[in-house]
Amino acid sequence: MSEDLRKVAIIGSGPAGLTAAIYAARGDLHPIMIEGTLAGGQLMLTTEVENYPGFIDGIMGPDLMGAMRKQAERFGTEFLTDNVTEVDFSERPFTIRTSDRVIKAETVIISTGASARMLNVPGEKELLGHGVSTCATCDGFFFRDKDLIIVGGGDSAMEEATFLTKFATLGTVVHRRDSLRASKIMQDRAFANDKLEWKWNSTVSEVYGNGKVEGVKLTDTVTGEVTDFPTGAVFIAIGHDPNTKLFEGKLELAGGYIVTKPGTSETSVPGVFAAGDVVDSRYRQAITAAGMGCMAAIDAERWLEAAH
Repeated sequence: MSEDLRKVAIIGSGPAGLTAAIYAARGDLHPIMIEGTLAGGQLMLTTEVENYPGFIDGIMGPDLMGAMRKQAERFGTEFLTDNVTEVDFSERPFTIRTSDRVIKAETVIISTGASARMLNVPGEKELLGHGVSTCATCDGFFFRDKDLIIVGGGDSAMEEATFLTKFATLGTVVHRRDSLRASKIMQDRAFANDKLEWKWNSTVSEVYGNGKVEGVKLTDTVTGEVTDFPTGAVFIAIGHDPNTKLFEGKLELAGGYIVTKPGTSETSVPGVFAAGDVVDSRYRQAITAAGMGCMAAIDAERWLEAAH
């Protein structure tokens, strides 16, 4: 196994990691990014991105990530398309292992993101980005004047449902039980919204459509009866899981998310920084992730200056 020492190693390659790479590379820190075999983060699953500043007519998610990657590369970021198998933050330099390399790093920036929980039903994966979405603020605009469904019963599902009624003619909330687990204030707001309807004791058992979502099959959780439900879009709001399995027992986590010191990207281990959806359960936007990536690179650069 080859071993090399780096000033900065970045784990993860979404908007947070790539922005950190741009800043670190321009700061002459020669970062290495372990981008993972599924590089680019959640934006690789989005079609059109219209809310990222600077793109008047919008940009495809993969195109935005490709442009960021080229920019990071232009300033001298080295990319390793492999998955990290193990980290050791107990002593410096820190150790990062991939399937065939050992990287030693004076600082580490973690930007491994989060994964939206999926329904894991037929048709869902094929129609992701074509009517199946996990982000109302990203994609709601594209479903103006359409009927759509929202799957979930927690606060984020109610928030997304309420938001989507700005665009949709009608939103139907599909929930597997007969009561919501959302907070009372969110429930009250949703129930008062006359553009929301409710399908209780129901689960989506299939998503179908030719190139785009045309409908779903709903299964009644009490009777087992399956019904056809035509719809223009399916918004899945059953939660996110931060990609932090690697860091359990190595860093302070809360609810699975990496804990950072308020107003910084500093984790519980000095010299290890974190940015993007891996620390952020609240906003989860490309632009906020990019901003946090910038913070992490600046924090790492200042930490290195102070350490030497």
